[in-house]
Amino acid sequence: MMTRDRGGPQLAFQLLLYPVTDAYLETTSYGQYAEGYLLTRAAMAWFWEHYLNEPAEREHAYAAPLRAEDFSGLPPALVITAECDPLCDEGEAYAKRLEAAGVPVTLTRYSGMIHGFIRRAKLLSQGRKAVSQIAEALRANLCQI
Repeated sequence: MMTRDRGGPQLAFQLLLYPVTDAYLETTSYGQYAEGYLLTRAAMAWFWEHYLNEPAEREHAYAAPLRAEDFSGLPPALVITAECDPLCDEGEAYAKRLEAAGVPVTLTRYSGMIHGFIRRAKLLSQGRKAVSQIAEALRANLCQI
C-alpha cells in the first residue's frame, strides 16, 4: 500500500504466509486458537505492543492493512493461512478485500495446520505442498518481469 501510495517502487507480487493484517486480536480464529497451537494470542499482543510507537497506530493501514479503505492497484497475491492459527481469519479477510478490489488473489487454507507449518516441510506433507505452491506462484509471477 505504501509503495502504491507513494509512487513506487512498483511491486510485482504479494506472497503472504499466515499474514498479520489487523491489530485487534478479536477474530473467531483468535478465540478458537488462542492457546495450545504454537502461536498464542498473548504472544501476538506482546508483538503488537512492541511493534507500534503508540496504540493509535493500530488504526493505520500501513501497520494493519485491514484498516485500509482502498485495496485497488495492489499487486497480485498468494495468501496462505493455517486452519489452527490465530491469524487465519484476518489473513483470509485480507484476501477477500483484495479480491473485492479486483486484485488477482489465490487464497489457500491448509486444513489442520498450525502457524509455522511451512517451516516444518520435512515433517509435514502439507508443508511440502505449500512450499510447492509458493515456488509455482513465484515462478509464475516473477519470471514475467
